[in-house]
Amino acid sequence: MRDPVLSVLDLSPVPSGTRTSEALHETVELARTVERAGYRRMWLAEHHGIPSVASSSPEILIGAAAAATSTLRLGSGGIMLPNHSPLKVAETFRALAGLYPDRIDLGIGRAPGTDPRTAIALRRSREALTADDFPEQFSELRGYVDGFPADHPFAGIVAVPDDIPLPPVWILASSYYGGQAAAAFGTGFAYAGHFGGADPGEATRIYRQGFRPSDAAGAQEPHVILAAAVMCSEDPERARAMGRAHALSMARLRTGNPGPLPSPEEAMAHDWSAIELQVEQGMAPKMTAGTPDQVRDDLERRAREADADEIMLVTPIHDTLERRRSYELVAEAFGVSGPAVASAAPSLAQA
Repeated sequence: MRDPVLSVLDLSPVPSGTRTSEALHETVELARTVERAGYRRMWLAEHHGIPSVASSSPEILIGAAAAATSTLRLGSGGIMLPNHSPLKVAETFRALAGLYPDRIDLGIGRAPGTDPRTAIALRRSREALTADDFPEQFSELRGYVDGFPADHPFAGIVAVPDDIPLPPVWILASSYYGGQAAAAFGTGFAYAGHFGGADPGEATRIYRQGFRPSDAAGAQEPHVILAAAVMCSEDPERARAMGRAHALSMARLRTGNPGPLPSPEEAMAHDWSAIELQVEQGMAPKMTAGTPDQVRDDLERRAREADADEIMLVTPIHDTLERRRSYELVAEAFGVSGPAVASAAPSLAQA
């Protein structure tokens, strides 16, 4: 199997002791860094009400990062479709594609990206929160671009600008359902290997075996992205310490005590509870932390086991310079040189 393509998923992490808005500026600076390093694409996440994450409006960050770069593909990782009007999503991403041709991706998820109370505030009703209508929402999104049947209630409504195709679409998932949906819709598939509970290899198998090309989806070929939490340093102990700080942040979130991203020193001094240690143990298989060679070997293994074409690195590190350096070290370990030429779907890796 060839080396997987390298990409980035950024949540605009908020380090302890900093202002939330600083994280937004750091995301733009990170886009410049990873473009120079040769990464293929950078996606921005949608989360709400989480003190350690500033990325609540990925479409805004996509525009800012695209304006600061020239070859890097920018996209959503993802837009949580049930939180939004499908028409507004189609309009927004057609506008981005018009401003930055051949550089925009539309990654779509179905989770709220937040806690239930905030989700109700986003979706404006408990009924919307419990509705299981993702396929209908996706079809409506496509309808504003490809057209509706004549008897559809929204027939004739078109997402403007109407002379721009919708960017390549990807379905995001942390379960097997996402692989099934991406296969049925004929889109790319991105699996959240940094926190998902399903087996990535099985999720990919479901996707690849069930994939049906769709003209409505732009006749994309099957393509699998595997997201992975990655902490890289020339000092292996420092890499592990950065990984433990990320684990503490996740443990706090999952135990109902979220806060800003702690530093490795904070994690070292922290009095870990039994349940926090349990979360850390559960996170260990989803995280790669070590020297550049160690990280490369582990990511190659993970890509091979998941039959993934692309590895999307998630690197929430407290110190911004260490964070940027982590991405650079991984790119160097894989022999990547930048800037990469923007491409919607790289050639598939062959087993």
